[in-house]
Amino acid sequence: MQVRVLFFGMLKEVMGRSSEVLTMRESATLDEVLRHYEEQVPKLKALTASIAMAVNQEYASRDAALVHGDEIALLPPVSGGSEGIANGPSPAANTNRFVRIVREPINTSDVLRQIKQAEDGATVVFEGVVRNNSRGRRTLYLDYEAYEEMALKQLRELAGTALSQFGVREVAILHRLGRLEIGETSVLIVVASAHRAAGYEASRWLIDTLKRTVPIWKKEYFEDGAIWADGEPFPAELPGTKGSHSERPASK
Repeated sequence: MQVRVLFFGMLKEVMGRSSEVLTMRESATLDEVLRHYEEQVPKLKALTASIAMAVNQEYASRDAALVHGDEIALLPPVSGGSEGIANGPSPAANTNRFVRIVREPINTSDVLRQIKQAEDGATVVFEGVVRNNSRGRRTLYLDYEAYEEMALKQLRELAGTALSQFGVREVAILHRLGRLEIGETSVLIVVASAHRAAGYEASRWLIDTLKRTVPIWKKEYFEDGAIWADGEPFPAELPGTKGSHSERPASK
C-alpha cells in the first residue's frame, strides 16, 4: 500500500523534503513508518522521543494500523505553552465563524468590532506579538508555518471547547502564517463574555493549549543565522507522545 508522509518544522530540514509517497506493507503501523525513517536518516533517532504523529489530521498512537491512501504527518513540538489539552471537542467545535488562519496582517480592532455585542460585560483580548530579541540575540523577523488543515481543525475544537467549558458567549482565534516583522501580531484571541472572570480564564486556557497542541511552528531569523524555535513537550495525553523534548523552553 502507499501512504503520503508530511514533514514539518525542523523535521522538514532533517529529512531534506516536505513530503513523499511511501510504500509499506498492508496494515503497517505508524511505528513502522517512524522506524523506516530512522533507518533512512539516523540523526532522526535523537528526535523521535519528542515527535507526535497524525493520521488524516488527527493525532494517533504509534500502534495505529494504516490503510492505503492515509496522510501521515510527523510533527515536532509546537511553539511553547504550559497547560493541558482539551477534553475532546465540544458540540460547538465546528460552528465558530471567527477562527481563521491568515497570511495578511491581523486587524484587532476589526475583530473586536465584529464580536462585541450589547450583552457582553467583558471582552478579553490577547495578542501574541513578534519581539525584537530571543535567546539573547537580536531577532530580525519570524517565519511561521503550519499543517494548515489540521491546525484549523484543532483551533475550531479549542474554540468550541472554550465556549462550553467556560460559558463565554463568543471566541475568536486568528493565527498568522508566513514572514512577520518585529511588532506584528502573530496570534489574536478575543473572548466575549458576560463576566470578566470567565473571559480571563478562557483566554489563558486557549493560548496555553494552542501553544502545546496546534501544529504551528516558527523559525527565528537573526543576523548570524536562523533556527526553529524549541517547543515545549507535547502533553502526555496526546496519543503516541511521551511528553519529552529539549530542556530549553520555547522563545515565545
